[in-house]
Order: sequence, then structure tokens, then C-alpha cells
Amino acid sequence: MDIKRLIAKDLLSIKAVFFRPEEPFTWASGIKSPVYCDNRLTLTAPAVRTNIENSLANVIKENYPDADVLMGTSTAGIAHAAITAHILDMPMGYVRSGAKDHGRQNQIEGKLEKGQKVVVVEDLISTGGSVIEVVNVLRDAGAEVLGIVSIFTYGMQKGLDRLKDANVKNISLTDFDTIAEVAAEEGYIKSEDIQKLIKFRNNPSDESWISS
Repeated sequence: MDIKRLIAKDLLSIKAVFFRPEEPFTWASGIKSPVYCDNRLTLTAPAVRTNIENSLANVIKENYPDADVLMGTSTAGIAHAAITAHILDMPMGYVRSGAKDHGRQNQIEGKLEKGQKVVVVEDLISTGGSVIEVVNVLRDAGAEVLGIVSIFTYGMQKGLDRLKDANVKNISLTDFDTIAEVAAEEGYIKSEDIQKLIKFRNNPSDESWISS
């Protein structure tokens, strides 16, 4: 099975991605969303977790064969970076959202030497802001960031533009369009809901999809 569809099926089966177009969720920003995503649920579903970590390991081997170390995003990417690094027998660490205010005041946890080639492990990419902050912290520390691997991406234009501006590549195991398609095929949503979902994805601040 195509890896995008396999991971989409997995995420839907454990409600890590949950569609509710008829009763939208409200994000912290106030935006109404037809989708809820919590990839932390993958950690408590061993079969799904195995598919994800093996797939992340394969993506890294195929696309970033020169990687020296994996760095997870805090906090959601840490466990995935750790498990994937274990599969690949590679070092790993993680990047805090801000420097500690005690001890050595580290923002990067784990050993990282200047010039090392790093792959960032993230669970979810929407507008791309938080993962690009991690990329910039690593670059400022002298690392060469080869790219990002993530479980799921919305494919929002703002996120794509930010990644391009930061000159960093992201490879996701699955994406919004694939999950919407699989969700319709398997009866999680009605087929006519797909257009609503894509309309939301294309412009999250435009709530006209709710009444469309």
C-alpha cells in the first residue's frame, strides 16, 4: 500500500486525525476548523506507532543518507525522534521552544557539534512557524540542517511559503488531501465534505466553507 494512504488509514483509525465538518472545532487563534489533529495518540497505539517510526526511518535513509543526528521538536517530536534514531542507530536530541532559565541554559538538548548534518523530526506542520524556529536555532548553533521529516502536513500555503523562504525541505508521511480522500472512502466523512475541507485548507481564515 502507498505509504501516504497507509499512514492516513492509521491516523484515522485511532482518531489522531478527526474530521467534524458539521460541527467545527475552534483553534486557539479563533479559527473554525473541520479537523482536529493530535499525533500524540500514535504513541499509545503500538501498531500505528511502529508503522510511523519505520516509515520515518525509511524516509531519512532514502532522502537524507548523510544525516549525523536527529533533532526532535519540543515536545511532540521528541518521542518520534528518539524511536526513529533507535531504529537507525543514530544519535538524537531535541530543541526546546526557549532556552532553560537554569543550569546550562540549553535550548538544544543532546550533543551537537558544529558542522554536523541534522534532520529535524516533527509530528505536524500547519503554518510551519514552530519548526522553522527549530531549524534556525540549529543553524545558529552551526549545524547543517538537511531537512525535516514529519508525520502529517496540512499543506497550507503559508506553511509552504515559510519553508521555501527558510530554504528547508520537508517530507511528510501523509498529508491533508490524502487523509480527506481516505476518510471519504472509509465513511468517516461524506464525499461532498472533501471540497469543504480543501477550501478550509486553502484559506483557514475564510469560514465560508462552513455554509458551502
